[in-house]
This record gives sequence, C-alpha cells and structure tokens, in this order.
Amino acid sequence: MAGTLRRDTRELLYLLDSTSITLKGREFDRWTQDSRTSRTQGIKVHVLLNAQSVAPEWQTFSAANVNDVSMADSIPLMPGAQYVFDKGYCDYNWWHKIDCAGATFVTRFKRNAAMTVVADNDIAPSAQEQIIADQMVQFTHLSSRRGGAINRYRTPLRRVVVARPDKDTPLILATNDLHSSATEIAQRYKDRWDIELFFKWIKQHLSIKRFLGRSENAVRIQVLTALISYLLVVLYQKKHAPKVSLWDCLCMVTATLFQRIVSEDSDYRRRKQDQMEMSLRQSSLF
Repeated sequence: MAGTLRRDTRELLYLLDSTSITLKGREFDRWTQDSRTSRTQGIKVHVLLNAQSVAPEWQTFSAANVNDVSMADSIPLMPGAQYVFDKGYCDYNWWHKIDCAGATFVTRFKRNAAMTVVADNDIAPSAQEQIIADQMVQFTHLSSRRGGAINRYRTPLRRVVVARPDKDTPLILATNDLHSSATEIAQRYKDRWDIELFFKWIKQHLSIKRFLGRSENAVRIQVLTALISYLLVVLYQKKHAPKVSLWDCLCMVTATLFQRIVSEDSDYRRRKQDQMEMSLRQSSLF
C-alpha cells in the first residue's frame, strides 16, 4: 500500500532546491569573494527535479549569498503540477502565484507565521499515529515577510502537523491541496529528500568538484556539462537497462563509449560463420 501511495503521489511532482559549490583560491576569489557567506564561498545551482523521472527540468545559477526564494519567480509553473520545497522558499506571494497557476505546493511554515485556525479536518484512524493535526488556516497579517509587501494570499491554506519520532518537534507543513489526504501530503514532503540525493550523486560521480577552468563561465559550462551527462545516462537507463542502477549505467556508458557495438557484433557473427564454413569444408576432405 505504501509503495502504491508513493508511486501515485509522484505524478507531476517537482522538487525544488539548491546546492552550493565551494570555489576558493587563485582566480576563484576574484569573482566569488564579494558574494561569500559565513557558510560558503562559490556559487549556487538551483534545480527543479522531476520526481518521477529523477531528472532536472529547470536549472539556473546564482551567487552564494542570494536567497533561494529570490530565484523562485523565474521557475516555470505548470497547471496540475505539484511543487515541493523547503522553508527557504517562504514567500506568500509566490505561493499565491503557484495557486493562481492551477498548481499545488507542499512546504513548511516558518515558526513565526501568524495564522488563524478556520477549521479542523478529520484524521483517518489509520493515520493518527503519524498525523497530529490537519487544519484549515488563514494568514493573520496582510503583509508578507519580503519588504513589507502586501500579502496577496487571502484564501485558506492547509496546515498539516506530522509527527517525527526521531525529533523533538513535529513537521508543520503548508499546502494549498485541499483534497489529498494528510498522509499523501506528508509523503510528498518526504519525497523532497530525493533532490538531496540527486545533488549528492552528481557531486560524487560527475566532475563538479575539481574544475578545468577558474572563470565563472568555465565553472558554469562544466556544471551544465555534468547535468547534460546525467540526463544522457538517465535516457540510456530508461531505454536499455531499466532494472540496472544509474551508477552501473554510468559505468557501462563510460566503458563502452567509443565501442561500435553493432559493428563488433557483426564482426563476431561473421567470424563464427567463417569458422563453420571452414569446418564443413575440412570435413569433406577427410
């Protein structure tokens, strides 16, 4: 049942996040030092990941000190899609934009979010161990967190509180999906971990830790080349080896990249045929 639920909730599910790439030292400092933060110096790569194909569908770059939510307005929104992101993308007006586009989102409320509870939704008996509360809420204030701008999100939102046995505090999720069960909402946010695994995979297996050039353009080209390589391996896996892991596919592609598989196979069949003909001729001589 859990596997079926996970497959169903991944249709048109998009995961949004960013990762930092550390760039320090000769030539890097020239263009990364002014935008460094207390945590990192370098650039950020922002990615919108299709959860079903585990492939990036949108990407962009920014300086290390740029807030993730500042890049949100450039993300293409698709009606009927579901977008999952963490509380780094807390912008009520952007949430309103997603809602107006006919899409849904799942994210986390900030601790200081001022809300008024409008109604309490029923929780299924089978979900009561996982779901602490399922409520309809509205924002109390009309100004958003970004520069005191007017908060355009006036319609009710859903507040789902999810228990975390390994943590002292529960997850407090925000969503405009008023129809899915609270368990499905919790599963969608749990699926957000896949984009963290994606960033970890490309950093471990593709060349985006050591760079051939040290200019900003050279770094961006190398990162984009890595993302294109990832997409090509995903396409290869889907067509030729759907049951093989992505890492094994990468190894196969790397090992056979310059081999003419069709030609080698034809040569092998021709040699076998020649051997059979030779055997038949020799048997007729004795």
